[in-house]
Amino acid sequence: MFRRLYDWTLKWAGSRHAEKALGVVSFVESSVFPIPADVLFVPMVLARPDRAYRLAFLASLTSVLGGVLGWLIGHYAFELLAQPLLQFYGKMEAFEALKDATGTGTILMLLVTSGFSHLPPMKVVTILSGLVSFDLTLFILSAIVARGARFYLLAWLLQRHGRAMAEFVARRFSLIVAVVLVAAGAVWALSNLI
Repeated sequence: MFRRLYDWTLKWAGSRHAEKALGVVSFVESSVFPIPADVLFVPMVLARPDRAYRLAFLASLTSVLGGVLGWLIGHYAFELLAQPLLQFYGKMEAFEALKDATGTGTILMLLVTSGFSHLPPMKVVTILSGLVSFDLTLFILSAIVARGARFYLLAWLLQRHGRAMAEFVARRFSLIVAVVLVAAGAVWALSNLI
């Protein structure tokens, strides 16, 4: 199943609508969507390495705009939109603890780490930033730096080493899927302990 999804994603990434889809996924991933934009970004750059930096710009821009949407949700619609979702996932207590421990430095650190590595998820940090009324200008600037660094670094790496990386993934696909599933299970288990 995962192999077919991987092959389908690589094929679809070369379609004429791929850039629009990347923009939409990058936008919603920063505020509400659980799947990172990398799922489309990586195969799109592998399919068209000549467009790597154009795709990095698109993903960065739409991700920052989506982050602003997350900030607005946290600031103006937390109780209506975000709180029910956090309660559904059983994360309200963890979110409240994070909220109580935040200051400007903490929010900046969270924006950089989530923007660059998805830890914690970007949507959590964008909503939290709005909820605690973190300065919107500073929020946007830090999101530009973190998301831009992530996508441009990925673009450079994929453009430079993409073919070798794709061949490595193709040869060891089953092992990679197994490692990812084990890692996801470990993260899930740890998140339930927190």
